[in-house]
Amino acid sequence: MARIAFIGLGNMGGGMAANLAKAGHDVRAFDLSADALARAEAAGCLPAADAVAAADGAEVVVTMLPAGSHVEQVHADILAALPPAALLIDCSTIDVATARRVAQGATARGLAAVDAPVSGGIAAAGAGTLTFMVGGSQAAFDRAHPILTDMGKAVIHAGGDGAGQAAKICNNMLLGSTMIATCEAFALADRLGLEAQAFYDIASVSSGQSWSMTSYCPVPGVGPETPADHDYQGGFAAALMLKDLKLAREAAADVGAATPMGGHACDIYADFVEGGAGRLDFSGVIRTL
Repeated sequence: MARIAFIGLGNMGGGMAANLAKAGHDVRAFDLSADALARAEAAGCLPAADAVAAADGAEVVVTMLPAGSHVEQVHADILAALPPAALLIDCSTIDVATARRVAQGATARGLAAVDAPVSGGIAAAGAGTLTFMVGGSQAAFDRAHPILTDMGKAVIHAGGDGAGQAAKICNNMLLGSTMIATCEAFALADRLGLEAQAFYDIASVSSGQSWSMTSYCPVPGVGPETPADHDYQGGFAAALMLKDLKLAREAAADVGAATPMGGHACDIYADFVEGGAGRLDFSGVIRTL
């Protein structure tokens, strides 16, 4: 078992830290929220006064933070407190350039680092069934793998530094776009007088099938239970989908990639979030149709 510093105990990080403690690791946790720290302590973590105190002597540091600027600041604060050959695992969803920069900064100090953004949402974070998309060297991935396995069901090596972030934003650009298309199809079916269940039964076994339809249907009472059945509460917040779509748009601009569908999806979610729906599940975008 390892001594782990876990920094960032929000909706996702709290469940992840709890699962590491449940697996028997010595978890020193920090968050700016006193309530989050109290929940982490109740789950078996040892609260720390600040990020540096959490990282002092840690063999592994896991960060789950809102943006790249936060990751860079935490790394700048804690690197001097880490023992030689410590491993840094950043599970935040940030831009590729920052992910590469912080990994290279850690490597320059003789530390190992991976970017390991997640897929699965709050429920999967609590249940320990997340999917991790990991960027970094093979050696760093091999060291991170057992730690990530204690928090997830799938740990996939995507490539070198930043590859995990690249996989995450490409995946979520696809997800955001297909969810909008799924919502449009159900809305059109309704206008044409086709019952939602009948359309689902046909499309879910036809060429229009997608995860957004069969696993996360945006229409209540159709298919497996989803946030649509709970008035679009819980799940993956539309504001977080917008964040990921913006990262995809920025990445596409950086490398000169044409992503017209992803760009349009970003605009649609921007309008949805600016209209006050940022806390709703992203499938709630069907309400705009």
